[in-house]
Amino acid sequence: MLDMNYEVTTVERGVPIKSWTRGVPFEDKARQQLRNIASLPFIHQWVAAMPDVHLGKGATIGSVIPTLGAVIPAAVGVDIGCGMMAVKTDLQARDLPDNLAPLRCAIEQAVPHGRSLSRGKRDKGAWGDLPEAVARLWQTQLAERFQVLTDKHRVLKNTNNAHHLGTLGTGNHFIEVCLDEHQAVWVMLHSGSRGIGNRIGSHFIELAKKDMERMFIQLPDKDLAYLVEGAENFNDYVEAVGWAQDYARLNRQIMMRYTLNALAATLGRPVLGEEEAVNCHHNYVSREHHYGRNVLLTRKGAVSARKDELGIIPGSMGARSFIVRGLGNQESFCTCSHGAGRVMSRTEARKRVSVAQHSEATRDVECRKDAGVVDETPSAYKDIDSVMAAQSDLVEIVYTLKQVVCVKG
Repeated sequence: MLDMNYEVTTVERGVPIKSWTRGVPFEDKARQQLRNIASLPFIHQWVAAMPDVHLGKGATIGSVIPTLGAVIPAAVGVDIGCGMMAVKTDLQARDLPDNLAPLRCAIEQAVPHGRSLSRGKRDKGAWGDLPEAVARLWQTQLAERFQVLTDKHRVLKNTNNAHHLGTLGTGNHFIEVCLDEHQAVWVMLHSGSRGIGNRIGSHFIELAKKDMERMFIQLPDKDLAYLVEGAENFNDYVEAVGWAQDYARLNRQIMMRYTLNALAATLGRPVLGEEEAVNCHHNYVSREHHYGRNVLLTRKGAVSARKDELGIIPGSMGARSFIVRGLGNQESFCTCSHGAGRVMSRTEARKRVSVAQHSEATRDVECRKDAGVVDETPSAYKDIDSVMAAQSDLVEIVYTLKQVVCVKG
């Protein structure tokens, strides 16, 4: 039998909260957000909090929310389907050049990343001319269903949709070249449904808020506005979320192919991805069966960890990351953390961490070392080893990865 690492918080007029947070920071504001969620009338059994838990908008990042007959759009968030992909290559550390700067440059040239802020200028994080291969995937896998969505919700049409497919984005999204404990080379990346996912999330969050106003429903936080099963907006949202999750998964697959091509071009040799490949969401909703009921399970900053299922738990851009195997712990609804979790807001990190401190913290990584990425510096995140210790009953470590190249938007 598994040793249980969680702590239980009782909630007056609500379900309990089970938290896998022993030995890691757990801010009071995040605790209150979880209490707000636990007080909703349609939560099934309890709310689970992962060790990377921290304050989010409406719903807590690092939370697992099983619902009956309703869904909370803000709990899924606006980066729908955001997640990770990792591929073990046929390369060894000895195959990499001593100077990794050209490799980082090649990846940055191969995959659009970042964002242009000035009005009227093409977003540098989008394709200018959509590559033929990307256009074909858009048409064959996404376009028809997208048309159905835009026929119902025209606000979704004029968005960066096809031209964001196969692009990285900003913030904590990244592409990394890593080494495992056996010196095998991995490529790992983190991104989601980009501009169109953001628009879908924002649109349905507002529709949910209007539903709450129309039904005179008072909530502890207006961002916990929900859609009731059977209503038109509910059905449309579930359809849109499913599409955005498929977009996000395909987005990662395309970026992985372009990154492997850049690696091959830099080394002047073919690079093959071996069988160990993982592609998992960590901001999403799925229909699952838990404790005798069919539920809509929202994982906001959390990864499915069913028995023997592989997942990815990244550290910060200067820390270790992990390929893990799920232990199928029902108490967490078969879920684990999605990363280390922030201990500083982006604004706080920019104030407290200097460029020199960031450079020192990432001295062994070929990456940006400027003020634009200080908010992603390792000290802005919880200690990944403590996070992993707190969830030893949720996953087991299969591979330990350490990045040698990191591309940020």
